Amino acid sequence: MTSELVPYLCVDDARAAIEWYVDVLGAEVVYEPIVMPDGKVGHVELALDGARWMMADAHPDLDFEAPLPDRGAAVTLHVTVPDVDGLCDRVTAAGTVLARGPEDSPPAGRVAVFRDPFGHRWFLNQPVPGVTQP
Repeated sequence: MTSELVPYLCVDDARAAIEWYVDVLGAEVVYEPIVMPDGKVGHVELALDGARWMMADAHPDLDFEAPLPDRGAAVTLHVTVPDVDGLCDRVTAAGTVLARGPEDSPPAGRVAVFRDPFGHRWFLNQPVPGVTQP
């Protein structure tokens, strides 16, 4: 058995987050939303170029809460993508401000950082072909 670490994101509006991640990041829904009796999304799974994450609406009663907008991010989601610049164009066209890049950052490759509208911090990485990652 091989272990796998899959992020499970909490957001305040899962339906809006699904739409944003699909439309802007180009993610696909790989496990359809499970809607709870109260109308909240209890679980959904998305993937971006094979990188998968799970997500649900906030459930404060279960100590599952979205990031605070006025506080720094405790976790960064690092994802390898084939075109950092193209993805950054879509992110900024959607009104999101980049915190870094896109820029070359040897030996990592082409990188960029942004915080999505739901409070999650993303680090995009486009490796340089033939260069071994640290």
